[in-house]
Amino acid sequence: MAMKQARPALMMLVVLTLLTGIIYPLVVTGLAQLLFPAQANGSLLGDAARPVGSALLGQANDDPRYFQPRPSATGYGTLPSSGSNMAPTSAALAELVTQRAAGFRAAHALDAAAPVPVEMLFASGSGLDPHISPAAARLQVARVAAARGLDEAQVAALVEEHVAGPQLGLLGEPRVNVLLLNLALDQLQ
Repeated sequence: MAMKQARPALMMLVVLTLLTGIIYPLVVTGLAQLLFPAQANGSLLGDAARPVGSALLGQANDDPRYFQPRPSATGYGTLPSSGSNMAPTSAALAELVTQRAAGFRAAHALDAAAPVPVEMLFASGSGLDPHISPAAARLQVARVAAARGLDEAQVAALVEEHVAGPQLGLLGEPRVNVLLLNLALDQLQ
């Protein structure tokens, strides 16, 4: 009796393993490579021999010649990606935000009471968001232009070229992909 029940169970295990573990992933991967090759390969930017990053992931950059991304709770690591899990009432979060605001104001020669865009103070939920608001990018124009010896108007125009509207015209807010903007900056010189 046990063999009568075990045989169909084993056959079902083999069939489902082949279907869901081998055939389905191969078909989906093949279709993705055929229909969306850039996205299926991680939306990598740069040349094939030396990619510089992904358009989908933020990355650390403290060089004053480049636009700065929003902070990351995980140091921009992809494996431990997550938020900080600090509560809004956390004293550690308040201190961190105060430090980030002071650092941003100092780096951009802003008045001590000048507002700082919220995404430059708080990490995203994943810690890897590649976008900042157009306002945050515009605040960085003077610093980047001075560090590169470029005309501010030229850098400001580049920022405006890289403002992406809401997804599908209605989802989310306008945003600027920091890596794409920084790569375009490199093309100016």
